[in-house]
Amino acid sequence: MIQEDMRKILVLLIAGMWMTALSASAQMKREFRGAWIQCVNGQFQGMGTQKMQQTLTYQLDELMKDGVNVIIFQVRPECDALYESKLEPWSRFLTGTQGVAPSPYWDPLAWMITECHKRGMELHAWINPYRAKTKTTRQLARNHIAVRKPSSCFSYDGQFILNPGIPENRDYICEVAKDIVSRYDVDGIHMDDYFYPYPVKGESIPDDELFYDHPNGIKNQQDWRRYNVNLFIEQFYKTVHETKPWVKVGISPFGIYRNKKSSPVGSNTNGLQNYDDLYADVLLWVNNGWLDYCVPQIYWEIGNKAADYETLIKWWNQYAGARPLVIGEDVERTVKHADLRNPQSHQLPAKMALHHQLPNVKGSVLWYAKAAVDNVGNYGTSLRNVYWKYPALQPEMTFIDGKAPQKVKKLKPMWMGEDYVLFWTAPKSKNWGDEVVKYVVYRFAPGETVNTDDPSKIYAITNQPFVKLPYQRGTEKWVYAVTALDRMQNESKVVKKKIKL
Repeated sequence: MIQEDMRKILVLLIAGMWMTALSASAQMKREFRGAWIQCVNGQFQGMGTQKMQQTLTYQLDELMKDGVNVIIFQVRPECDALYESKLEPWSRFLTGTQGVAPSPYWDPLAWMITECHKRGMELHAWINPYRAKTKTTRQLARNHIAVRKPSSCFSYDGQFILNPGIPENRDYICEVAKDIVSRYDVDGIHMDDYFYPYPVKGESIPDDELFYDHPNGIKNQQDWRRYNVNLFIEQFYKTVHETKPWVKVGISPFGIYRNKKSSPVGSNTNGLQNYDDLYADVLLWVNNGWLDYCVPQIYWEIGNKAADYETLIKWWNQYAGARPLVIGEDVERTVKHADLRNPQSHQLPAKMALHHQLPNVKGSVLWYAKAAVDNVGNYGTSLRNVYWKYPALQPEMTFIDGKAPQKVKKLKPMWMGEDYVLFWTAPKSKNWGDEVVKYVVYRFAPGETVNTDDPSKIYAITNQPFVKLPYQRGTEKWVYAVTALDRMQNESKVVKKKIKL
């Protein structure tokens, strides 16, 4: 009996080692590795400036160790702001009372941009487009849109929703987005799954009169609602890129587009549908190029009877490949459920294997950041030690810009006090497409082939034109290679330097 138990343990250990080696070797040099940091759950509400900064610093440090390279930070949960805005009031999810500025004063969005860029991460500002009031909000500020223009919203299940059928609301949301993009150095702007409200039994959307008065030649009310959202998405995308062409537009829809029983193109699932229930025609947006990346929220487990994860990730891979496809992952649900083929393990290895099998899947976003930071089910440990052990650049977006910047110049190590530091000079740029914002530093052992396609050789990704070297005795010749990255993370040619360490 003891021998049998030992045999099983040995088999599991070998399998674990094999999976670790396989996962490490399968890592891609370019991968979208995101995490959502939300405020609407109240995790920062009334926390105070110093404590919130300490909390976010800790989260960013841990996420960086986990390999995360994009932070999606919620800055507009209910037509309010976690940043300084003349258009909308300060959020109660920041200070506890809507319209009250933080004290001591700070701007969370500006602070997060600086902190993320310091760590080589992108910062995407996450807004909820139509939601004007959540269920639990009891008081709105005097300058809130629902107070200034009550007719712009309708009430639904305790919420206020900016009516998508009113053209002025499209203009208003786009004005807010333009304000953020023009004043802040964000790398992306992101919307989640709240378009028309999630259906609630016994509630109906009060837009019959608006439809009858302004049908825009459309006979079916459901088609009219989809038309309203489509107009907004197209306008939103153009607004952002006309303001700053390099700012990525990302949308994170509900995980089911349509069920097969509703459409031949639908997935073999049985759940709420983007197209039919939220009036969100996500495939149209992807195929028309009205977004730069798509993050379907496939939060279910493999084997879920109504919405199987494996079925859905393969469906999205097949139908939504016209733009980079990134999978929204539920951390807690992934570690809660056992692998169907290996009950000794949770489902993270199986899900990661699916990612690597599907050519259009370019990464994942973790729902939610704190669950990974808290290392629920060793999820964070698995990322940092196995799946995201080495750094990664963002997926290429040649439809925005595919031209690489010029290479760095004057690569030279020198002593700065007690530190041995490698310096270089940034190349000159003529326009935003040439502008260098980051650098990749590779490190190769003596006699090792210089291969910058190997992510395990990335020593650092930094926004500074220097890096500290690990000097020891000055007897071994290591090769350091530096490349420049532009705003779309196109990579320049390499510049190499042999350095004695």
